[in-house]
Amino acid sequence: MIRKVLFWGDSITDGGRLKGRENEWDQNHQIGHCYAYLISARLGLEHPERGFSFFDRGVSGFRAGDLYAHIHEDALALNPDCVSILIGVNDCLQKFREGVGGDPAWFAQTCRLILRELREKLPNVSLVLCEPFSLPVGSIAEEYPRWESILRPLQEAVPQLAEEFGAAFVPLQKPFSDACRLREASYWVWDGIHPTVSGHALLAREWMKAAGPLLDAD
Repeated sequence: MIRKVLFWGDSITDGGRLKGRENEWDQNHQIGHCYAYLISARLGLEHPERGFSFFDRGVSGFRAGDLYAHIHEDALALNPDCVSILIGVNDCLQKFREGVGGDPAWFAQTCRLILRELREKLPNVSLVLCEPFSLPVGSIAEEYPRWESILRPLQEAVPQLAEEFGAAFVPLQKPFSDACRLREASYWVWDGIHPTVSGHALLAREWMKAAGPLLDAD
């Protein structure tokens, strides 16, 4: 039974959490102001009998390679029952701004190394892979077709990896794009990359749809 859930990724998952072992006493700020907080709050409230433990190891600026470099201290050391990963926008951002990195094959292979090691070291772990997403807001809006051309191949790699490793896949681009029929893009994602409070709630909703069955939770 899944009890220990790890949320792992970049600034979207980081959410301004309080880092460092010296701050672990402060239980109010171990999970950032993000979708992971909303999911943890809901599952903790609705299933107190399950004894869930939730961990946020998102780090602002992280790319796929950074996750792999920190896999031991951020993931394996926690011995989680479920690992949820949202990564990719910083790989895209580096290519968009600097013209380097963001290669789809490298991104997919790095993610594959991460997932393979998780499977080898934690054979019973459940995996959740979230699709990186964006909306045409802020500085990326000025060249959004070029941005999309970089991000789309990374997005396409994620469901393929989910199938390869038997992970739950959380589609996010379409839900965010569809939400723009209700309100403008900046209502959901304030700078094109980082969700607003409402955007994090949307992300949490989609995560529960896809990953909830793994946790025996609606």
